[in-house]
Amino acid sequence: MNKIKVVIVDDSAFMRKAIESMLAKDPEIEIVGQGRNGIDAVEMARNLKPDVMTLDIEMPRMDGLSALEKIMSENPLPVIMVSSLTTEGAEATMKALDLGAVDFIPKEKSFASFGVMNIEDDLRNKIKQFARRTNLMRRLRPASFTRPAASSAPFGGVQAPVAPASRTISKPGHKRIVIIGTSTGGPQSLQKVIPRLPADIGVPIVVVQHMPPNFTQSLAQRLNSLSKLNVIESQGNEKLEPNTVYIAKGGQHLRIKKIGANYVTELNSDAGGHLHVPSVDVTAASVAEAAGKDALGVIMTGMGADGKKGLQLLKLKGGNVIAQDEDSSIVYGMPRAVVEAGIADEIVPLDDIFNRIIFHCK
Repeated sequence: MNKIKVVIVDDSAFMRKAIESMLAKDPEIEIVGQGRNGIDAVEMARNLKPDVMTLDIEMPRMDGLSALEKIMSENPLPVIMVSSLTTEGAEATMKALDLGAVDFIPKEKSFASFGVMNIEDDLRNKIKQFARRTNLMRRLRPASFTRPAASSAPFGGVQAPVAPASRTISKPGHKRIVIIGTSTGGPQSLQKVIPRLPADIGVPIVVVQHMPPNFTQSLAQRLNSLSKLNVIESQGNEKLEPNTVYIAKGGQHLRIKKIGANYVTELNSDAGGHLHVPSVDVTAASVAEAAGKDALGVIMTGMGADGKKGLQLLKLKGGNVIAQDEDSSIVYGMPRAVVEAGIADEIVPLDDIFNRIIFHCK
């Protein structure tokens, strides 16, 4: 069996050694090169033909974003960014994901306490997932959206919903709230869903994306700049408004409660035994309790099984569940868990998810 070839690029010798130490423990992974700046990264991508690269953002001579853009135009491959847990680092990471990076490692916590975050196993597993997805780069083509113009056409000027070739169901009734859960590959995939929804979708949409603090704010700002809907990072104690997307805050669980006729947000930083904070399970379960049959759950690309338990409860309460299909998922973990549990009413490609949300809500 051929080993997975990895290149590590970082201007810090400590960081290069830390990543090397984590990856060297896996017999399936071979480190074929290490670089100190973006120029090294471009040359190694060209000459060593690695399967996966880890790439720092802030480096001398050529920064990581410049290197990434050049790599993606010349020798595209799965690139994992090493990102600072700052507002500036989060903004740069959003740009990197737009340019085609598959994922990122949050720098400080990853290496100061990676045992607590389980980043070591997570990083190795992601590298294996990315290396094995032979058509991954096709799926990571940047989504070049601009804010859609106003339109009097049905469904906000987008194509009217049609039933895709995958498994779908007939309309069960108008939904009043949508919960979307995603992880690895989520920021890129959300850009192919949220900006395509019409301004008059008529319901609030809650999004749980596995990300640290600062990163969810940058994600919300990015999606808001592309969308006709209002996209914000949830701050807690908000009454959910229609035609608004609420991004769960990094480092906080987001729960939805029903108070009178309104849905209200509640934030809590207690991990409660969950690996991910925010957790799709936590939010989906709260939506199930608050809205029941009036809720639509959507599970998209990501590693692991977060979301399965919450969506099982949503289904039990009479709601409906859409799962992204395997071929369009960057990592088919979270959707697979939902599909194999038998709770997905529909299994559809990424490019059809927005249509199915419109179908259920309008």
